[in-house]
Amino acid sequence: MAQSKKKDSAPPTVQYFAAVLRLPRERAGLTQDELGALMNYTGSAVSAVETCAKPPTDEFIDAAEKALDAGGLLRSAIKYLKLERYPAHFQGFVQLEQEALSVSSYCTHLIDGLLQTKEYARALFDYAFPPVDEEEVELLVAARMDRKALLDRKPVAVVSVILEEGVLRRLIGGPDIMRPQYERLIACAARSNVVVQVMPMSRAGHAGLAGPMTLLETPDETPLVYLEGQGKSILVSKSDEVGVLARRYAMIRSQALGPEESVVFIEQLMGEL
Repeated sequence: MAQSKKKDSAPPTVQYFAAVLRLPRERAGLTQDELGALMNYTGSAVSAVETCAKPPTDEFIDAAEKALDAGGLLRSAIKYLKLERYPAHFQGFVQLEQEALSVSSYCTHLIDGLLQTKEYARALFDYAFPPVDEEEVELLVAARMDRKALLDRKPVAVVSVILEEGVLRRLIGGPDIMRPQYERLIACAARSNVVVQVMPMSRAGHAGLAGPMTLLETPDETPLVYLEGQGKSILVSKSDEVGVLARRYAMIRSQALGPEESVVFIEQLMGEL
């Protein structure tokens, strides 16, 4: 009964993969233990995926694909299963982000996920409420790291990130976590397709006081704006509303430190640790 409840509550893509895995296994006349042995996994690991007790990792899928000679059927699920690793309210945005021509974000609380180190991303969950169990944390962190593929994608995407100074001064995880995170920001800023800017606290009043936002330009050059907070999100597509937010972002960018000044600012913060 517990397994049935777990299966029914699993995301649809995870349930579908469980069924797709079971069919070729049974057709090949293999038990879960026998398939596990061919994959260098335990039978209980195969059972966990087939009962939806645990979502499959990319490595598990590759091993099952090879062991069952599935002709690409299992591996084709990776793209869709990756979306299930993200919170439900974020899944639609991730699809748009990974295909976007440009992504421009203004961050008021945390460093943009595209530029986070794995250690910084993991440390964020230490403060999550309600608490998140370790297994889910690992999946969420892995999903966030997957987003970085955008930075190296062909054709190249243009990424602009404006960070409030307070975001940089908040020592998530402590100095040992923040030092490499500062280094990561500086390295990203050196890329030809990435711009990093800092909004200093000395700008007492500026156009960004209404809150964070992310602007996207889709492959067909349609502008969109993504707004998120407290586990909820809004995707703004009405041209007049997008226009207002785009002009606001442009003003925020003009009021922030320039790219070179921003790198110097981040280097100074790193020197204070």
